[in-house]
Amino acid sequence: MAPCRRFSRLQHRASEFAGQTVIFRMRVPIRMVLATAAALTAVSPQALGQSNYPSRVVRIIVPTSPGGANDTVARLVAQGLSERLGRQVVVENRPGAGTTIGGEIVARSSPDGHTLLMGLSTLATNAATYKKMPYDALRDFAPITQAVFTPNLMVVHPSLPAKSVQDLIALAKARPGEILYASSGHGTNPHLSLELFCSMAHIRMVHNGPKWRKPRELSRNEFLGR
Repeated sequence: MAPCRRFSRLQHRASEFAGQTVIFRMRVPIRMVLATAAALTAVSPQALGQSNYPSRVVRIIVPTSPGGANDTVARLVAQGLSERLGRQVVVENRPGAGTTIGGEIVARSSPDGHTLLMGLSTLATNAATYKKMPYDALRDFAPITQAVFTPNLMVVHPSLPAKSVQDLIALAKARPGEILYASSGHGTNPHLSLELFCSMAHIRMVHNGPKWRKPRELSRNEFLGR
């Protein structure tokens, strides 16, 4: 559980991405970006226009588990692309390692536009949270389009005596290291957003991330929270 003050390294690293491409700017909460291997940009527009692209099934690699927001958006995009291109576009989930597994698959694929990546903000943040990456997000991917924009929300339990952001900051300063906060996982955008909030507010709260289990089918009672 890293204290909030350790976020300074990420702030410094994120500044290196600023101004390169809009998809990597840290001040955007979450952006899902459809990308392909960067070498595709070496092919001239004329050549692409004369080719029979797509010549086979197009894969959209989703670096997260099925059923999540990223997966849902990818399937909507795949359906629309299939109708538009006249070729089958399939979604392939490759979760794990903070989305780097799926990213590596696309980075190592043939740069012909038949393997696409439904990217997340982790394309930018992983460069700061992992010591070693299997790809360079700026060099190895070429952005195609922004698929969706989703803001983050910060909420507190009604029992916590904080009715505003100012109240929460004051409470955290009075009780440093005692307030826990949850997110969708270590290194995710919600986690890093709260770390950034802590750093800017000069407070220390403790991240309490989820302990993920292997995806499985839920019973009706589990789904309803019973």
